[in-house]
Amino acid sequence: MKKLIMINGTMGVGKSTVSEQLSDQLMPSVYLDGDWCWKMNPWVFTEENKRMVIDNITHLLNAYLANSGFRYIIFCWVMHQEPIFEDILSHLHGDYELHKISLICSENVLRSHIMQDVQKGIRTVDSIEGSIARLELYKKMDTTKVDVSNLNASQAAEQIAGIVK
Repeated sequence: MKKLIMINGTMGVGKSTVSEQLSDQLMPSVYLDGDWCWKMNPWVFTEENKRMVIDNITHLLNAYLANSGFRYIIFCWVMHQEPIFEDILSHLHGDYELHKISLICSENVLRSHIMQDVQKGIRTVDSIEGSIARLELYKKMDTTKVDVSNLNASQAAEQIAGIVK
């Protein structure tokens, strides 16, 4: 049976990096980052754009679920509220085993991750406090938690692979 692995977590926790590593460890797999569907310039958050992004995500996930070449479908995105999961899942078709994984970490580790991204020009310093404030949301969600505070991306991916196999 196909396995849909949905990985969420606050900005900067390492979702994209861990998902890339996981895709290398689980084969045959396909990996979709929800942020790719928001790549617009300027970035404008409207209900119309939000609906378009969800439509794009669910279209791609359904295509991956229908494709016989993939066993593991890895999807990562912020998804900080249960209704976001529910909205996406309500549009998916076919049989699959669902794994909802939340990446969590300590505030100090998150601050360090984001500062590394700031140095690379990927994020801005003003994003740190908002991301830290959202950490608690993920701890309360109906997901399997993977604490990446003391893990590198490959180790976190190995832990997730062990959960879903």
